[in-house]
Amino acid sequence: MTAVLARSATQFLLAGRTWSGAALVPTELSVMLSRLLKDHQAKQNERKELQEKRRKEAVAAATCLTEALVDHLNVGVAQAYMNQRKLDNEVKTLQIQAAQFAKQTQQWLGMVDNFNQALKEIGDVENWARSIEMDMRTIATALEYVYKGQLQPAT
Repeated sequence: MTAVLARSATQFLLAGRTWSGAALVPTELSVMLSRLLKDHQAKQNERKELQEKRRKEAVAAATCLTEALVDHLNVGVAQAYMNQRKLDNEVKTLQIQAAQFAKQTQQWLGMVDNFNQALKEIGDVENWARSIEMDMRTIATALEYVYKGQLQPAT
């Protein structure tokens, strides 16, 4: 607006017209232009200060928003990290238990193999005992036969 007034005053002077019904004197004109310029600069400075104030407020608000968003995301990240640590601990525990179970299973398999071997040996002893029994019966029968043959008088 002050620029419009300054242009208007300059146009009046150049056209040789008067302003407010009186002829403007060059010194008065320079005073008036100087005052308009000062008013204009003062208003520009006020606008710049207001703009700077608003810029600072916007920066502060953006910073607060950014911090709030980062904090919100950090909560989720922290929760995910804690869950991951719990899962890692559970995996370690499960691996230890699986190793113990595998070891115990191997021990059981060894015991079953030993039991089977013992049963086989028992079966082998049983067969050996039968074989010995048969041999003993054969020997006993042969001895009995020989003994009976000696007791009978020779004719």
